[in-house]
Amino acid sequence: MKHVFTAILIAMSMAAGLVTQAAEKEVTMGFIYVGPKDDYGYNQAHSEGKAGVSQLPWVKSVEEASVAETAAVQETMRNMINLDGATVLFPTSYGYFDPHILRVAKQYPKVQFLHCGGLYTEGKHPANVGSYFGYIDEAVYIAGIVAGHSTKSGKLGFIAAKPIPQVLRNINAFTLGARSANPKATVQVIFTGEWSMPVKEAEAATSLINQGVDVLTCHVDSPKVIIETAERRGIYVCGYHANGAKLAPKGYLTGAEWNWSKVYTTYAEMVKSGKTLAAGTIPHLVRGGLKEGFVKCSDYGTAVGDAAKKDAEAAKSKFMDGSMVIFKGPLKDNAGKEILPSGKEYKQQDLELESMGWLVDGVVGSTKS
Repeated sequence: MKHVFTAILIAMSMAAGLVTQAAEKEVTMGFIYVGPKDDYGYNQAHSEGKAGVSQLPWVKSVEEASVAETAAVQETMRNMINLDGATVLFPTSYGYFDPHILRVAKQYPKVQFLHCGGLYTEGKHPANVGSYFGYIDEAVYIAGIVAGHSTKSGKLGFIAAKPIPQVLRNINAFTLGARSANPKATVQVIFTGEWSMPVKEAEAATSLINQGVDVLTCHVDSPKVIIETAERRGIYVCGYHANGAKLAPKGYLTGAEWNWSKVYTTYAEMVKSGKTLAAGTIPHLVRGGLKEGFVKCSDYGTAVGDAAKKDAEAAKSKFMDGSMVIFKGPLKDNAGKEILPSGKEYKQQDLELESMGWLVDGVVGSTKS
């Protein structure tokens, strides 16, 4: 009888071990970047997010950097699935989506494909494809407040890659933040035409500084060259994507940063529990801002004054309690056309903001640049 009881205990122990093993089933996640993962920008932010979720003992992660927005990314995705066993992929660059993610997703219906941006359309795209993004314009708006307080010339500069909605939204948020602190401030924008063009970015920064701009910011993949140029020329700069304070110890004011570790951890937990995009148990569209922890602000630099900090913190508090609205009427574009009448507003969740095609009053430049 004693031996029978012992056998039962051993069997129960083995069963418990199998349950534990199943509960700790490994989730393999693949991350793909269009540039180097130490660019102080877009790719570094995603790589830091990958490092964060990799702290979970049941997560295995693989990554590949500097993958072009061509058929090369399709090959990378297939390799991660077939060779590494990835069941969820994060091809992070904007240009990866169509046709590359869409093509590979149809070939692997059991794999989750999650793209950073706003390109997914319900009913049009494969059911195992989803989209995640953050309301980083909230942190950009706060950076604009600090910039508006810090400028002496009233001329701010914004170097941007392409006039797509996500970029225009940041340019407009930065401008509205700056003009809330300094109503006469202007933001001159230069579009380089590419996500990573260090030579053009350096030329744009130099041109803006020569025209009297004394605060720069940007929306390109890597702000490194722009931040370094601003520091070398003795003007202020606000970072983007990741913390760039080390590159400009004197002139770095603050910056808008992603917190992808939070997002990737949430996805990992959903995948581990058996949830999928196709079943609708993983949302096809995931969004969040400061309140949700998707984005954050860089620490203030030594050049930021008390008045700037006070106004920035007040705005941050409103974002955290949900009472802050960036885009509200009366609001005109920089050609004088009414965008929003008095009493009307676009809240962060409104899809109109994800199809933005205008620049607000105060921006010097054109979406056709």
